[in-house]
Amino acid sequence: MAEKFRIEHDSMGEMKVPADKYWGAQTERSHENFEIGVGIETMPREITKAFGYLKKAAAMANNALKPQKMTAEKLKAISKACDEVISGELNDHFPLVVWQTGSGTQSNMNANEVIANRANKIAGKKLCHPNDDINMSQSSNDTFPTALHISAVFAIEDKLFSAIDTLVATFKKLEKENMKIVKSGRTHLQDAVPISFGQEISGWRTSLERDRKMLESSLP
Repeated sequence: MAEKFRIEHDSMGEMKVPADKYWGAQTERSHENFEIGVGIETMPREITKAFGYLKKAAAMANNALKPQKMTAEKLKAISKACDEVISGELNDHFPLVVWQTGSGTQSNMNANEVIANRANKIAGKKLCHPNDDINMSQSSNDTFPTALHISAVFAIEDKLFSAIDTLVATFKKLEKENMKIVKSGRTHLQDAVPISFGQEISGWRTSLERDRKMLESSLP
């Protein structure tokens, strides 16, 4: 069966976009221009999730400050669409790879287009515009670095802490197993007296535990 398309327009012209996808012309243009890494080096899902939180927060702030532009009706539809981005329901609508302009404009527009089109679907009418509404009061130079910071928190909490805890537990086990093995001592800022290999491993463990606490204190 032939794939179905729709025509999307932007300031640079028109683009054929898969009919079953929520992204628009700018996303499709980037998708075609940067074919390297497709399916392998997709933009990390932590960043997609972060954009969901970011765009929802921006819509809420704009509604509070500019209710005549970001109306309650728009906010409701946008918030629902953002919640679906956050939950991962719309992951298939974020096809871009990490290879793009340094400002992250394409990923920002990918989020804008997907959220706008999904919000319009939820509202049952053409209510939201990717630039005028979803990207209101924002710039790629602001949103992409912000999304990176938010995604770093997700990665630390969801992946790094558990990996550190696993490594610390492994080091504790190795400490006990190697306490009777004697080796040359660490000579940096101390006398080179013999120590056990287990004692040396304890230094690695302590360093990791200290670093974990520093990471915890750095989180919002």
